[in-house]
Amino acid sequence: MAQTDRPQNIPHWYSPESEVLSLSSGEGARVTDDEGTEYLDFVAQLYCVNAGHSNESIIQAMTGQARQIPYVSSSKTTPARDELAGRLAERAPGALNDVFFSISGSEANESAIQIAREYQDAPKVLTRWRSYHGSTYAAGGLSGDPETRGKIERYAATTGIAKFLPPLVHNSPFDGDTPEEIAQQAADHLEFVIKNEGPDSIAAVLTEPVAGTSGAYPAPPGYFERVREICDKYDVLLISDEVIAGFGRCGDWFGINTYDVEPDMITFAKGVTSAYAPLGGVLAREDIAAEVRKDGHDLGQTFAGHPVGCAAANAAMDAYEDGLIENCQELAPYIESELRALGERHEEVAHVHGRGLLWSVEFGHPETGEPFVDTRVEPDADNPVGDVREVAQEHGVLFGGGRPDTQVLLSPPLCIDRSDIDEAVAALEAGIEATF
Repeated sequence: MAQTDRPQNIPHWYSPESEVLSLSSGEGARVTDDEGTEYLDFVAQLYCVNAGHSNESIIQAMTGQARQIPYVSSSKTTPARDELAGRLAERAPGALNDVFFSISGSEANESAIQIAREYQDAPKVLTRWRSYHGSTYAAGGLSGDPETRGKIERYAATTGIAKFLPPLVHNSPFDGDTPEEIAQQAADHLEFVIKNEGPDSIAAVLTEPVAGTSGAYPAPPGYFERVREICDKYDVLLISDEVIAGFGRCGDWFGINTYDVEPDMITFAKGVTSAYAPLGGVLAREDIAAEVRKDGHDLGQTFAGHPVGCAAANAAMDAYEDGLIENCQELAPYIESELRALGERHEEVAHVHGRGLLWSVEFGHPETGEPFVDTRVEPDADNPVGDVREVAQEHGVLFGGGRPDTQVLLSPPLCIDRSDIDEAVAALEAGIEATF
């Protein structure tokens, strides 16, 4: 037996400078640590506990499935898996009627680009700078976040990925005077990258419809409609990464539904089970799926489409259908107005943006709007934005940090109410006042 004074579990995203919170229970939108301190979980742990903690219906569905048959090989079918595939196809936009299951969001994105490359007989995939698509080797290579990509490629380079600039309105790489002008410039830039890389070499554009940990920013009006036109013009597939944006997070079943756009594939994970069990996958157009079926698929993942995960997902979808997505839609204007009012009260808040129940409060110097610390350039500098989150935690609310860490991210369970928003905004304001 090992004898040691130190913890033997190594947390993910671990930093030796920060204290690791140990949580032992949760109910609804709240979690409790080992010492009995309760927190309002306004990050849904990792942007994923969309139905809230300790949802009894999901727990019962998982228990029932485990008693019936706990595991069925991913090379076979089983009722829970087939039911979930049918329900996902019903909720997906357009002709995305076929599902290839995975375990996580990283593996969903890897599966999607593998399918796209085979279907298109082309090697390259385009993704945005400042994006995050996972931390396995291929998914880390897809990510435009330099911290993730740099760690992944420190010893082994990833290949077949080209980058394009994001359609940011705040601190934009483009100089348009209006969001519509920025949308046009950003789409024109994407078209330039496609032509520069060579359209015949490009299998797909993979992008989040609303950015997740890279900042909760939605695209400006007209951007995705133009991207769809460009992809059609050059015969490039459009893949919507819905690992965070899906399952009610942005006010609809999928984030891309908040635009008038139909992608060729959707990747999903996280909220599909409300994070009660690992599960991810790819929704694909019928003709793309037909090619996979015709030629066969010789690769797979042992735990893809795990029956207990599928049971959890079916129950989670019941919960979303039973008012949680409507609750998100009803609360979205209120959280937006409260955060914008917060920004008006504090000049250190440079910008507020988001959609549904996914929001970013971005900080910057009042005179310039530039970040107090750009962690991409000054990784060891003291970052006041981290202090804002720490003080908010002391006031009983957990928030997320973005990429880059110039912002506080809000991504609560969909079961919250107005009083929870009031409590979260008050804690965030306490963090701002104590820090600045």
